[in-house]
Amino acid sequence: MCYEPDAVPPVHGSPITTVTSERLVLTSADGANFAAHLSRPGHASGPAVLVLPDNRGLSGFYERLTERLAEQGHTALVIDYFGRTAGTGPRTADFPFMEHLGKAHKDGLFADIAAGVAHLRAESDKEIVSLGFCFGGRLAFMTARPAFGVAGTIGLYGYPDVLFGNPGPTQMAGELRGPILGLFAGADEGISPEVVSAFGQALEGAGVAHEFVTYAEAPHSFFELGRPELAEACADAWSRILGFLKRTARGDLTSPRAATMQD
Repeated sequence: MCYEPDAVPPVHGSPITTVTSERLVLTSADGANFAAHLSRPGHASGPAVLVLPDNRGLSGFYERLTERLAEQGHTALVIDYFGRTAGTGPRTADFPFMEHLGKAHKDGLFADIAAGVAHLRAESDKEIVSLGFCFGGRLAFMTARPAFGVAGTIGLYGYPDVLFGNPGPTQMAGELRGPILGLFAGADEGISPEVVSAFGQALEGAGVAHEFVTYAEAPHSFFELGRPELAEACADAWSRILGFLKRTARGDLTSPRAATMQD
């Protein structure tokens, strides 16, 4: 997993609006129920955001993240992955998420994501952007397929290549649509620069608008409050996420770019 149970997301400036939040139970296409957490801004001023968590599924970190997004004017919904095997109730810090991850299947995951998109569409008349972390970052890149109907995708440290024999976003590049924002960690032991470069080349070859940023000294899961040495990377990531949301709403992210930031 990316984050310990007591981890919290970084904060981006002062709130620009009020926020109300609630825990939900949504229903997937196959009738399975799964948990979600929704945060609504008092005044919505930008795209809605579907948050896809790391491999631990729904946790306090991502619930707080939806609130941080809503504070900046974005209706935000985070979904869980394990409703079919672990139910819809709150979980303790020792939740054996890896056992449940092994039982999660692609069709169910994608059906749950589609149900999350549908719920956001009912909540908001704004465009929808997917935002994922680690395992959820990989899934977010995959939601760039037209079938999901999102206006843009953002993935933080999502592994894009073949994983356990399953094709990843790199292999699916021809099926994807931009814009895509990828934020990667230069000191991530699990995602090499070569893997990121291959993903970028595949997107470029497929004509998919994208922007990649690598934070040179940052580790995997750097986007977290309480780590002063990563504060600059967190602030820049927030700025790029919110800027991407704004540009996606205007439809003006059209050309691929890549950058490396020294944090």
